[in-house]
Amino acid sequence: MNWNSRKQFCGRTRREALWQTGCGFGALPLMSLLSGDGYFGKQAAAADELAAMNPLAPKPPHFAPKAKSVIFLFMYGGPSHIDTFDYKPDMYGMDGKTVDVRTFGRGGKKNGGRIVEPKWKFSQYGECGKWVSDLFPHVGSCADDIAFLNSMTADSPIHGSAMLMMNSGKVLSGSPALGSWVNYGLGSVNENMPGFVVMLDQKGGPISGAKNWSSGYMPASYQGVVVRSQGAPILDLAPPQGMTTTSQRRLLDRLLEKNRTHHAAREDNSDLAARIASYELAYKMQQYAPEAVDVQQETQSTQELYGLNNPQTEDFARKCILARRLVERGVRFIQIYSGGAHNDDNWDAHGDLETNHNYHAGRTDQPIAALLKDLKQRNLLDETLVVWGGEFGRQPTAEYAQGTGRDHNSYGFTMWMAGGGIKGGISVGSTDELGSTAVERPLHVKHLHATVLHQMGLDPNRLSYFFGGLDQRLVGVEHVDPIAEIIA
Repeated sequence: MNWNSRKQFCGRTRREALWQTGCGFGALPLMSLLSGDGYFGKQAAAADELAAMNPLAPKPPHFAPKAKSVIFLFMYGGPSHIDTFDYKPDMYGMDGKTVDVRTFGRGGKKNGGRIVEPKWKFSQYGECGKWVSDLFPHVGSCADDIAFLNSMTADSPIHGSAMLMMNSGKVLSGSPALGSWVNYGLGSVNENMPGFVVMLDQKGGPISGAKNWSSGYMPASYQGVVVRSQGAPILDLAPPQGMTTTSQRRLLDRLLEKNRTHHAAREDNSDLAARIASYELAYKMQQYAPEAVDVQQETQSTQELYGLNNPQTEDFARKCILARRLVERGVRFIQIYSGGAHNDDNWDAHGDLETNHNYHAGRTDQPIAALLKDLKQRNLLDETLVVWGGEFGRQPTAEYAQGTGRDHNSYGFTMWMAGGGIKGGISVGSTDELGSTAVERPLHVKHLHATVLHQMGLDPNRLSYFFGGLDQRLVGVEHVDPIAEIIA
């Protein structure tokens, strides 16, 4: 063993060294025997080369999937569950009463506070009779297609770390987002569009920014791509003025060849395939992305269904229509943010709950319901998993001495799922009579992630990526089951 080889060998962990030497030395005689028998034909070699050159090539699922795509409607800031989908009739008439209840949020840990009763009335919807707040009458009309998760819990009551957990399964940055895991596990069926698309609120991005759609320790090919619903769909994608398609192709080919030559001279060329795939995708998106985001191609009735003609709902309506169009074009994972920047620019209602939630629900209720109905009438809902929720919920007590604002609540909150093989018209779990803590069938963010992967045909406890000497998983090292009650 020469000095350079010894240095590379010693730089690895014992686990990596055993893994690599065991597979390497043991594989040599096996390769020789199989090659002698003609096992490795030209077709197998070509398939291996194709897979190596395109990390986004379609991959088989672990088992037959129920869903082909995911649309995650992220209500950034933390919508109040007891004012939306977690009906607490006993709280009416308790406004202003002091109760002993454990809370933990931006205002720190408290043992009691002043009750803020729900500020909206609730009505029953659908054959299931689900009680839904007057904030969401349009979504309420879809109750029979929705599975409500009323006992969600998370590890952090702070926006930054809670956002990272909801998006990547970890409270610390550096791990791949859920959309990255889906694309790593399944690849992409559309070579002209990103497999993981993110659409931000017009007010701006959420706290921690791109960390929420990062590919973490995976190749950059799997990270989310921010797509705009108006104007240039992807910033800095348009070619320089005067450059023709032919000249772009020639420039790209020279760039790719330069990268191949550069990496061929190095022993470590693991990121070459990801780099080439990124260049190729960017080239193709210049041609196909503008057509994909052109919602004016939709019929007038479809535009009105989503509320595209209403200034209040126009922005979120456009994003929801675009999400459906991307699903039709084979995009695996689409995430749409409602709320951006800080304070009342998102659902973070610390001061005036009524003004805050009236504003954000008023902008999203009709477009979200239209998305569910539109997918259903196009026979796409069965193969499209729609997820709604924020990074946590809100507390039953007031944060300040005056006002209706609520602090963060990670002890118990509501999210919902629809389509993609999910049972509709059911509710799972519950919080206590005040909505402060999950008491029946507590569900963790990991259970939500496991369910998403399962519906996409991926075993959440089997899907892994080797990094740092460990087989990393979205759901962590311990076994996590999907939410069986909602799986059809």
